[in-house]
Amino acid sequence: MTEGTTQKVSNAILSCMAGFASFLFSLAAFLFITELDAKIVASIVAGAFCLLISYVASERPNSESARALAALGDRLLAVEDGDFTSGAPPIVAQTMPKVAAAVDSLFAEVRSSIENAHALGMYDPVTSLPNRLHFRSEADKLLSQMADGQMAAMLFLDLDRFKAVNDSLGHARGDQLLTMVANRLRVVVTAEMVEGIAQRPLLARLAGDEFTIFFPQIASERDAERVARRLALAIREPFELQGHSVDIGASVGVALCPDHGSSIETLMRAADIAMYRAKSRGGSQYCVFSNDLAREHQNRIEVEKALGEAVERGEFVLALQPQLSLATGEVTGAEALLRWNHPRDGLRMPNSFIPIAEQTGIINEIGEWVIAEVATMLAEWQREGVSERLAFNISPRQVDRADFFANLRQTMAEHGVPLSMLELEFTETAAMECSAHVLAEIAEMRRGGAKVAIDDFGTGYSNIARLRSMPLDRVKLDPSLIADIETSEQARVVVQAVIQLIKGVGAEIVAEAVENVAQADILRAMGCDTVQGYVFARPMFEDEYLEWTRNSRRVNRSVA
Repeated sequence: MTEGTTQKVSNAILSCMAGFASFLFSLAAFLFITELDAKIVASIVAGAFCLLISYVASERPNSESARALAALGDRLLAVEDGDFTSGAPPIVAQTMPKVAAAVDSLFAEVRSSIENAHALGMYDPVTSLPNRLHFRSEADKLLSQMADGQMAAMLFLDLDRFKAVNDSLGHARGDQLLTMVANRLRVVVTAEMVEGIAQRPLLARLAGDEFTIFFPQIASERDAERVARRLALAIREPFELQGHSVDIGASVGVALCPDHGSSIETLMRAADIAMYRAKSRGGSQYCVFSNDLAREHQNRIEVEKALGEAVERGEFVLALQPQLSLATGEVTGAEALLRWNHPRDGLRMPNSFIPIAEQTGIINEIGEWVIAEVATMLAEWQREGVSERLAFNISPRQVDRADFFANLRQTMAEHGVPLSMLELEFTETAAMECSAHVLAEIAEMRRGGAKVAIDDFGTGYSNIARLRSMPLDRVKLDPSLIADIETSEQARVVVQAVIQLIKGVGAEIVAEAVENVAQADILRAMGCDTVQGYVFARPMFEDEYLEWTRNSRRVNRSVA
């Protein structure tokens, strides 16, 4: 029998009983009361009684429903206080069981959704490790519970060569690799628990290929180094991924509390700085934060900030170093070398700021200034009848810009400088890794008359097939190759082999940083075409360079 039918039957029985009671009351009143006034009063009382019984019969279910609805409203309002666990009130279950069941089901779904949202918001979906938000919250709690004199360690881990896996095997395989990495890290953390750490370390994936581990209790710096070493060794082992043996590594930075910071933020920053030092050393190793690293980092921040203002303030200058033919001794051109006329430190060499400019992207602004300065300089040379070629370096970040070569051609055209007066120098690594589009642009510049050179050859990775097919005129040997050719037979063999290789692809050889006549003589005998270095001329500013070249032409300088 349904709830509605039961309610109707109950009301009908109550109404019948009320009618029967009214009948008995009225019958008794007419049989025993003889006075008219008493009969009127009795009739009124009987009528009121019937009305009361009828009202009770009709309002009884409404009053129960009202109380149930009021109780249900109170239950729903309790959600504001965070009550998602209580069920429907008993009166609702008694009066409206279906409504009570629906309310209970609704709150069960809400609780499930909240738990899922909490998991998504606090855990990494790929590795199931705590994410950055969860890690910081839990690490803060652990840090606040540390006893006086207790030491803690923050380890920051960044995978080496992970991008290559994503690029070659795809992001799905990359996610699988991240899961495998997380499992290895769990093994190391579990092993540390076994070895006596009382409080459980907190392992998390921050973002991308970055992981962090917080040890709220560690005995000494040596123990922290041991853990970091174990982590690096664990990730160095090859991973078997869908039939591929994948070799990656991990750079690990270590920061200690309280030595390197007393908050999670400062510890993470210190560990991050140490990690980048480990990566700069080649990766697959660890580094502990130190005061020297802190000073270097602060210097980096200051240099980065100053570089952003250096172009606007006109603090950069170009120094020119002549290039001489080993066969004739004549000046064949010059290389434009960047110098920073720092307002406090004086003249700064490129190695003190170019790496930072590359990493921050400021190199694009500096590169634009160099191109404009070279164009202005060459335009003036043309007017003075000087037609020597000027070489300058091109950053990998510059060629990544789609409009770089178009802007370069436009700048030279606006100054009336022919491309034949330019030599574009690319680092070995950049030349090997540039795209087909960039190669096509370089070839177009070369067809327009510009020379193309590879700089610092011998320090990066060279693809012989790329070397053969690349539009190329000259290759500049890195100074490290020729530094010991006077005293080392092995160094001479290596340089001779490199020279033969370059000759084989039809390019000229330029030797940089030649410091004495003995080196020049050996290089001439090996077949080197051109040299630049202190043995003949130091870098000099434009006026000095033009005077030096005029003198060299007058005396017909020869080094043959």
